[in-house]
Amino acid sequence: MDSSIPFLFTLALIILIVGPILAIAAFVRSNKANEETARIPQILGRLYALEQKLEALEKIIEERTGAPQAEPSAPAVPPAAPPRPERARTIPAAPAASLPAPVSSTRVSPRPAVNVEAMIAGHWLNYVGILALLLAVAFFLKYAFENNWVGPRGRVGIGLLIGSGLFPWSQHLLNRGYRFFSEGIAGLGAAVLYLSLWAGWHYYQLFPQGVAFGLMIVVTAVTAAVAVGRNSERIAVLAVLGGILTPQLVSTGKDQEIILFSYLAVLAAAMLVLARMRDWKTLPPIQFVATVVYFWAWYATFYREAALDRTVFFATLFFLLFAALPVVRSWREGRLSGFEVSLVLINAFVYLAALRVLLWPDHRWALTIAVLALSAAHLAVQRALPERSGTQSGTVRILFSGLALTFLTLAVPIRLDGKWITMAWAIEGAVLIWSGLRIQLPLLRGAGFLLFAVTAFRLAFFPIPAERFLLNARFAAFAVTVACFALACDFARKSAAKRGEAENFALAVTAIAANVGALTALSLEIWDAFGRMPGLGIDRGLAQQLALSTLWLVYALGLMAAGFWKKSAPLRWQALALLGVVIAKVFLFDLSFLERFYRILSFFLLGLALTLISFYYQRRLTATSSGKDS
Repeated sequence: MDSSIPFLFTLALIILIVGPILAIAAFVRSNKANEETARIPQILGRLYALEQKLEALEKIIEERTGAPQAEPSAPAVPPAAPPRPERARTIPAAPAASLPAPVSSTRVSPRPAVNVEAMIAGHWLNYVGILALLLAVAFFLKYAFENNWVGPRGRVGIGLLIGSGLFPWSQHLLNRGYRFFSEGIAGLGAAVLYLSLWAGWHYYQLFPQGVAFGLMIVVTAVTAAVAVGRNSERIAVLAVLGGILTPQLVSTGKDQEIILFSYLAVLAAAMLVLARMRDWKTLPPIQFVATVVYFWAWYATFYREAALDRTVFFATLFFLLFAALPVVRSWREGRLSGFEVSLVLINAFVYLAALRVLLWPDHRWALTIAVLALSAAHLAVQRALPERSGTQSGTVRILFSGLALTFLTLAVPIRLDGKWITMAWAIEGAVLIWSGLRIQLPLLRGAGFLLFAVTAFRLAFFPIPAERFLLNARFAAFAVTVACFALACDFARKSAAKRGEAENFALAVTAIAANVGALTALSLEIWDAFGRMPGLGIDRGLAQQLALSTLWLVYALGLMAAGFWKKSAPLRWQALALLGVVIAKVFLFDLSFLERFYRILSFFLLGLALTLISFYYQRRLTATSSGKDS
């Protein structure tokens, strides 16, 4: 290892000194161009002041001589600073007598059309040519290595020299005006350095893994610095790709969770800062996808229960890193791009999936608290966003509030089971509708109606066992759900919030569902109660059918009475519909299957109820026609 010290020293000098010098040179050149460009508005301002003085002088001459002068043109308006040119040109001062007439505005040349031929020949062929050169050099070096022209140290040294030399060459090409070509050369230099370092460690064992890993990090940092100095997003993409490949290049196949995830976290933070500084949109998605791939690949290969705490920590750290940039942008600008909206959604649900895999089912309480914390965090972001007018600002607020609501809803089945899930969702739906009515936010009311639909689906298709009459979990679930449905309708009736036709229809369906739920709960209790009766000397099935017809008839009479008392036509129509069901059951089923006593009692009760209802309707109709009742 002593013989490799000079080689490592030379290697460190090449990467640590040459790379930063190139980055600083690019940055200084960029600042110099900015300073030259900043002089243009000053020159234009001086020209404008000179024009104003000449116009004032012409007016004075005209007043003293009385001779009409040529009508001056309209005074010029100081033009706005033009776009930054590649080079600032010196504007010579013209004599006062030969100054042209002021120009009212700066003429902007039309943007040239895209030249497909130039795009193919100048850009695409450049990338293909760079790849071809890389392959040619690789094949030549392979041929030289196979014939032992150069030893292992020389091979790695040649690669490092070539890679380091490509950076100053790319800077020279940039100075000559070949921007795209120089970017391709810079990317080629970074690739050669990565491959040379990998070969020196993994293939020839010239230096240990830690040295290779550190030098690859330096190459990534230098490439990123060059990208910032040149304000080149394409070089930044090459830098992030090189940084992403570094762990794979130096991997030994062993579990190194802390080193790997710490490196990914630092790389993600650096790339997100670059993306924020330069408004580069492509860096966050690339880094996010790579981080997710590395995380799940490590989990599938190395995860053990002993690593739970630190794995949850790193998963949370990754979530916070990739959530930070969209949150900052939405807070400052009130808008998010399509990529950023997708990043917010995917990042949140990837983190939720990680928590679900790590904590379920042995740590249900921890998972529940984490999901509730996610809900609270997104709600806090939504509340902290400044009020702005515009559709985009409203979309951002809806995005974060929708995520908060989603996580709150998902926390219920994580912690609860069976009937408790149904009751919790029914209560949450009523709270959302009440809140949406109070703050006049249709989104919350829509979410509440959606939860009501899910609750009704659970009651219909997920049976709950009941061993006792009324005092059981099934009746409790139905009772809570019906109460929430009725309260939501009552909230809407008393609220002054504006509602559309779709929402009014949803409220009508909810009111009907409340009655259907109450009737279903009572029917199930009556059916089970008569089915469990022992030793009465009667047929249980016939008793159940008669009890069911009687219950439906009594419930219809109750709905009819409530409809007349509250002067509610919808309640009366529901009563009439239920009476139609009872009539159909009595005439189609009870008449055919019930025995004599049950048949007589069923028809008697139905006839009595229908006669009373008919009498009351006739009485009300007579009173209305005589003007006694409205």
